[in-house]
Amino acid sequence: MEIQRDYYLEKLIGRKGNNLIKIVTGVRRCGKSYLLNTIFYRHLLESGIKKEHIIKFAFDSAEDLNLIGEDLIDIQLKRRKVDPKKFMKYVNSKIRDKKTHYLLLDEVQLLGAFETVLNGYLYRDNLDVFVTGSNAKFLSRDIVTEFAGRGDEIHMYPLNFSEFMSCYKGDKYDGLSQYMLYGGIPMVVLNKNEQDKVKTLQNLFSEIYISDIIKRHNVRNKNVLEDLLNILSSSVGSLTNPEKLKNTFQSVEKKTVSATTIKKYLDYFENSFLIDSAMRYDVKGKSYIGTPVKYYFSDPGLRNVQINFRQFEPNHIMENIIFNELKMRGFNVDIGVVPIMGKNAKGKAARKHLEIDFICNRGSNKYYIQSAYYIPDAEKRNQETRPLTKIKDTFKKIIVTKDSIAGYYDDMGIYTTSIYDFLLDPNILER
Repeated sequence: MEIQRDYYLEKLIGRKGNNLIKIVTGVRRCGKSYLLNTIFYRHLLESGIKKEHIIKFAFDSAEDLNLIGEDLIDIQLKRRKVDPKKFMKYVNSKIRDKKTHYLLLDEVQLLGAFETVLNGYLYRDNLDVFVTGSNAKFLSRDIVTEFAGRGDEIHMYPLNFSEFMSCYKGDKYDGLSQYMLYGGIPMVVLNKNEQDKVKTLQNLFSEIYISDIIKRHNVRNKNVLEDLLNILSSSVGSLTNPEKLKNTFQSVEKKTVSATTIKKYLDYFENSFLIDSAMRYDVKGKSYIGTPVKYYFSDPGLRNVQINFRQFEPNHIMENIIFNELKMRGFNVDIGVVPIMGKNAKGKAARKHLEIDFICNRGSNKYYIQSAYYIPDAEKRNQETRPLTKIKDTFKKIIVTKDSIAGYYDDMGIYTTSIYDFLLDPNILER
């Protein structure tokens, strides 16, 4: 079964001929290679591009490497890169006229001096370059700087819920339960057996994600790295910082780990797109507060498998899924803080902070969003709406709940919708 990735296909189509290197990034196994080499390649053919004007090359393919006189086994045994001169000679042999040729390169980090080679292709008027890479070096957040401002990043996520449902046979209610548990990594989704799903997720973590980070950064203490991931998994969506995590190591893990080391490891996770962070923003003061921040996993299945599915908290996982959806839709996402004056335990005036789960911006569009798993009564609803009512601007305020309800506005202008409509309707925020 093929899972369509139309959202990303449209991004690639819209960037054709922009004189930049199109770089598809994302956590490993999210579908980058299939997007470029199958879906986008098919689009080019269907749009009238002749096959001889599409140069497709995978640097981890023994068959493709043979075309340039390279041997995959020799490369792996000697741990060397593909000879760039051989590759450039091959590309030159494929360019036989002045019409645009589309260069689709997979696993390009395996090519020696790939940055130099690709930058050189920018000066070829009849070359349009699209690349993917699947190791930690290529997936780092600063990859675009490798191309001196000539790179155009398309960031790809694992399947969102809408993409997941396009290949799920059950209804949306059972589908969301499965999605919250096993996530949206395509190879996991396509596994029908639940034990196979779990094993695939376990293998991805141990053999790919952790291994890549250790190799790239020469991490010596693998146990601390994995313990930190466990702590983040157990407290997803909770405010934290390196100092608090250091204290957790001391009190729970009985280990002494410096805040500096923890900050370094957090950066490793973010650079590999395993996790993402959201900073706190003072709504009234219109400024960032800084630490602590919240961390979310790029895929709920990856979060769950890291702690062996022991701690399934649907409210936090739903919040994580909403965060990922907003990021995928192109929003900048922060945590909202609304300062108010109240009274402390002694009855004296004290400054308090109310929290809004997400403030999201995209251009001039801005939304305040609360994630509320259940709203069983008026007390719970008042708890969710209180921070929103303290905001005096006119931007839209939304509550997302797992309750299956038709969307509605209350007397305060706050819009409430179900998680199903929120995830399945890309225009829900404008309704």
